[in-house]
Amino acid sequence: MSTKRFQFGCLALASLLWSVPGWAGSPIVIGTGGASGVYLPTGRAICQLYQQATGATCRALPTGGSFYNANSVRNGDLAFGIVQSDVQYAAFEGTAQFYDNGPSPDLRTLFSLHAEAFTVVAKPADIREFDDLLGKRVNVGNPGSGHRATLNALLAVKGKTEGAFALASELKPEDMTRVMCSGKLDAFFYVVGHPSQAIEEATRRCGAHLVDVSGPDVAHLIEAAPYYSVTVIPGGTYANTPDDTTTFGVRATLMTRSDVDDGDVYRLVKAVFENLEALRRSHPSLATLTAAKMVREGVTAPLHPGARRYYEEVGLLPVEE
Repeated sequence: MSTKRFQFGCLALASLLWSVPGWAGSPIVIGTGGASGVYLPTGRAICQLYQQATGATCRALPTGGSFYNANSVRNGDLAFGIVQSDVQYAAFEGTAQFYDNGPSPDLRTLFSLHAEAFTVVAKPADIREFDDLLGKRVNVGNPGSGHRATLNALLAVKGKTEGAFALASELKPEDMTRVMCSGKLDAFFYVVGHPSQAIEEATRRCGAHLVDVSGPDVAHLIEAAPYYSVTVIPGGTYANTPDDTTTFGVRATLMTRSDVDDGDVYRLVKAVFENLEALRRSHPSLATLTAAKMVREGVTAPLHPGARRYYEEVGLLPVEE
């Protein structure tokens, strides 16, 4: 066979392969969270949409949560991760738990997801506000979790540390309800979208209730940080909490790095936004997602060029000059 005929044959084969669904995108892995949270089912739903649209493999990887995912994306161990917007901001700017690492200016956002409320769930009836937890047995969360990072930010504003609690256990979300119901914990903290299976179980199984997290310290925290806002969990969402619960919160975001392939990011974003109704139906916490908010709220690192290209094409963002 001549060299020219061989080269033509290779080009023809490559063209054929890239024209079938299995070659429309690269295999990807998304870091998510624990079994009882919202990140894992959200990641699985995103992967399903990507696979249906491209034919390529996508895996939602269970992980320790936001800090683990942000660190793994920053280090190159993962290409994609779901994280809290405050953790993403800290990783990008090199603040808080990422201070020793310094800024990571190559981190990028694809889109934001559901709102996540800093939620306090307590069993004793006399715990009605956050400061009632001081000296109590609480679960601060597993190392690498976003809810632990948010708790520590709140404690810092109050001039406190985790040492202010009689017990600061490091249980994963899938274990904290069981331990509370056994009488070994007074409360746990969880930054999560609502309704949450873990919180539903705690309120119904062992009579727990939600606790307000408000006051001057929280107001100062919200004023000082671009990613926090007042959040209200409607009364009646859970047993034993008939009134609205006022707290603060962030948004979940899907993050990556600037060196991740533009085409893969574009196809992933396109698959999600062209099937947004399917994503909304996949979990109650995602039911109120809107395209406009996903592009603008909780975006605490610059948009990836592949994501921006899609948003500009469909008119969600103005075309950059």
